[in-house]
Amino acid sequence: MRYTVFSLLFFSLNILAETYTLHVIDSQTKKPLGQVDVYSLELGLIGTTDPLGNLTLNDISIEQLTLLGKNHYSKVVVISQDTLYYTIELRPYDTLLSEVVLRQKKKQHFSLQRLKAVEGTSIYAGKKSEVIRLDVSMGHKAVNNPRQIYAKVSGLNIYDSNDGGLQLNIGGRGLDPNRTANFNTRQNNYDISADVLGYPESYYTPPTEALQRIEIIRGAASLQYGTQFGGLVNFKFTPPSDSVFDFSTTNTTGSFGLYSNFTHLGGTVNAWKYQLITNYKRSDGFRPNSEFESFFVFGRLGYTFGDQSTIGIEYTRFNYLAKQPGGLSDKQFHDNPKQSYLSRNWFQVKWNLLALDLKHTFSESTNMSLLVSGLYASREAIGLRGIPGAFNPQLFNPKVDQKNEFGEYIYPRDLLVGQFRNLSVETKWLHKYTIADYRAVWLIGAKYYHGANTSRQGAGSLNTDADFNFKTKLTDYPNQNEFDYPNQNLAFFSENIWYITPKLTVTPGIRYEFIRTKSEGHYYNPIAQQFIQDNRSFNRNFLLLGMGWSYNPTSTLELYQNISQNYRSVTFSDIRTTNPSFIIDPNIQDEKGWTADLGMRGKLNTKISYDIGLFVLHYGNRIGQILNDRAQWIRKNIGTALIYGLESLVEWDIKETFFSEQSELSLGLFSNLALTQSEYTDSEQTNVKGNSVEFIPKTNLKLGLNLGYANFVSELQYSYTAQQFTDVTNSPYNPDNNKNVIGAIPSYDILDLSLSYKLLDHLQFTGGINNLLDNNYFTRRATGYPGPGIIPAEPISYYLGVTYNL
Repeated sequence: MRYTVFSLLFFSLNILAETYTLHVIDSQTKKPLGQVDVYSLELGLIGTTDPLGNLTLNDISIEQLTLLGKNHYSKVVVISQDTLYYTIELRPYDTLLSEVVLRQKKKQHFSLQRLKAVEGTSIYAGKKSEVIRLDVSMGHKAVNNPRQIYAKVSGLNIYDSNDGGLQLNIGGRGLDPNRTANFNTRQNNYDISADVLGYPESYYTPPTEALQRIEIIRGAASLQYGTQFGGLVNFKFTPPSDSVFDFSTTNTTGSFGLYSNFTHLGGTVNAWKYQLITNYKRSDGFRPNSEFESFFVFGRLGYTFGDQSTIGIEYTRFNYLAKQPGGLSDKQFHDNPKQSYLSRNWFQVKWNLLALDLKHTFSESTNMSLLVSGLYASREAIGLRGIPGAFNPQLFNPKVDQKNEFGEYIYPRDLLVGQFRNLSVETKWLHKYTIADYRAVWLIGAKYYHGANTSRQGAGSLNTDADFNFKTKLTDYPNQNEFDYPNQNLAFFSENIWYITPKLTVTPGIRYEFIRTKSEGHYYNPIAQQFIQDNRSFNRNFLLLGMGWSYNPTSTLELYQNISQNYRSVTFSDIRTTNPSFIIDPNIQDEKGWTADLGMRGKLNTKISYDIGLFVLHYGNRIGQILNDRAQWIRKNIGTALIYGLESLVEWDIKETFFSEQSELSLGLFSNLALTQSEYTDSEQTNVKGNSVEFIPKTNLKLGLNLGYANFVSELQYSYTAQQFTDVTNSPYNPDNNKNVIGAIPSYDILDLSLSYKLLDHLQFTGGINNLLDNNYFTRRATGYPGPGIIPAEPISYYLGVTYNL
């Protein structure tokens, strides 16, 4: 009954306040101009035109706009409430923009923004959204340093993985940061994780230097993008320029043998747009046995059909090989965090992504998008997932056990190979319509996802090199299994914006999901000395509902609220263990819950930007690890968790406040504070109810001060993260024990310095010092690869980079 009432309400919401549309074209060729920035005096940057030259704005109280195109003169447009559609012609220039215009553009925005109510074929009204603009963001971009890049995103818990930024590890509001598995991760709007539902870990992260912005939508993203509790992280690449040829290259060197080269070329020839990006990276790491090497290539070719349609094809290739130094016990970390006791562990990733996108504008009120993407990838890991001396030689075939020169056993390394093959088709249709002199926005969409993934675990070689071949003759090796994971998902979703008044909107949404998760294969039982067949299948379908509200009493203030249901499917690792130290509960179930946000965001004149909000996350059937009565770790549904808190970001432009007449100066301050509480409110397990939830520091603070003059810019950032527990029993940290998986992560603070200097229009120098105070700390306890144990974070380090633009 409640679904019927909700549906009737949803389809009856149809009143929308007036909006106006800008259509920007070249004054000579009359072709549409994409990537034109639009500013207002009150709000700074308020949007960028799409590839068809269009930008829709919802705030009709703005009186004047300034348009800035990369290859065109700037233009001021006066807005009239009597006109709802503007065709604006920008005149191309033959020489570079004057330095005065460049400086004006630099000072008219804050580095963190939010998504507009409607963008393309997506609706973001009433949702907590954050947009990181990489063109103005400081930090060590060559290694994707997440502590700096995501510094202004409230409440994120971050693993410092020290692997050159090859993998992103962020979580928020009590969600495990490991490989960002609790977010739906996308690149240019299509999925990039191993398997969206069955194995949602991201072994690939685009290089930050290639990105224009990073979009983050919290739990309410479940209605349009899938069921994850965390929401959406979408990496948007910098599009090709409007010039015929654009080239840039960045070379970065740093501590511990770091070297990175990033090269980009692209441009526009008539209706064609082309782009090619490469990135090579290597480092020795600050610990022994921690070197890595990676190579990335991205290509895009796009074509524009008149003013109505664009089509593009993209290909991404990402390979890396890393040696893994292993985890440490608490005592080992306390004695020397730079040590390593494993010299035979390796990890390799090969990622291939292919995507086709089509966008078509039927009219000023109707447009659609189609995304087809596929993944062909693998990840391979070989090594010892334990502490030397903890293995029983009797478990291994004596004929292959060997001893080294010190008389120690050399055991076969555990080899695990995963193959990921999946296909996704997603389409959206957005329509703006009018009833009783008011217009509404309606979005409908559908997604089909098919995965055909496999995994195999067995004995690897006795050597120390990166040999990822199985030793097939070792038939009685205890850790053997081989499984196929066919996976299917079909989803339909819809949202509608209803303007009750010109300032108050309501946005309901609904999503239907069908999920089939299967596991087909066998594993070796060392006690019975035989392989055992283990086939499982989970079929389910359900509805997710959500509702958002947004109230704009002025053009610079918004009050927003949203509540949306969330759902997290059991993953392949929940169905079948690949770690002999853990047991899987055969009755494990999907996780269910909801997320709610209440906040206010806006600007005070041009001096202060803010987003302050409260959140609640209700997490049912939360999956975790706990010891059973035989002192074995078992993975199962632990219980129900309640997580709530305050998240705030305030940016203050000090220069505009006190030194507005100093055109050469830039001076600003930001504060990002998250205060979070958590509790297991219900659990069938003993000693769990009333405990704090794992991976939740009660205080998460980042402060930053930026100072610049003319073409020089600097930023000093301070980060503090309070203590957090890593297991449901809330085990404390003890620097004297020899445990490596159990125990809290102590509080830590970090100081980072970033510098940048631009010489003329072609050269830019960047540099910085990370962990300026050289603090010893760690952010992660690994249970398997690359440990197990404490993974120390990087000590003090420097970097220097040079960028050349043509």
